[in-house]
Amino acid sequence: MKTCLIVDDSSVIRKVARRILEGLEFEILEAEDGEQALDACRRQLPEAILLDWNMPKMDGYEFLRSLRRLPGGDAPRVVFCTTENDVAQIARALHAGANEYIMKPFDKDIVEAKFQEVGLI
Repeated sequence: MKTCLIVDDSSVIRKVARRILEGLEFEILEAEDGEQALDACRRQLPEAILLDWNMPKMDGYEFLRSLRRLPGGDAPRVVFCTTENDVAQIARALHAGANEYIMKPFDKDIVEAKFQEVGLI
C-alpha cells in the first residue's frame, strides 16, 4: 500500500483529505506544519505528499525545498494545496519541486485526477 503524508494546519482539511485518499487505497500519515512533515520524512519517505502552502512554523515552500535536499527527497510526488490563484505563486511552488497543485476547496474527483497525473494511481 502506498503512503501519503497530508500536511495542513487545518484538522478539517486533513480529515477530508484522509477520507478521500484512504478511499484511493493510501495509508495516511499526517502533519500540522512543515517542521512535523520534515521530521516524518526523515523517518520514512512517503510515496505522496499533499502539502498545504500557508502554514505556521514552516510553510509549504520551505518544507518542499528542505524535502528535496534530503537523501531520496526527490522521490515523493508532491501535490500542493493552496487558496492562492496567483500564477507567480504556483510557478514558485513548481520551481521548488512540486509535481502538481490543487486549489482549495477540493473534492475526490480533483484529488484523484491530480494523483493520476503524477502517476500515483
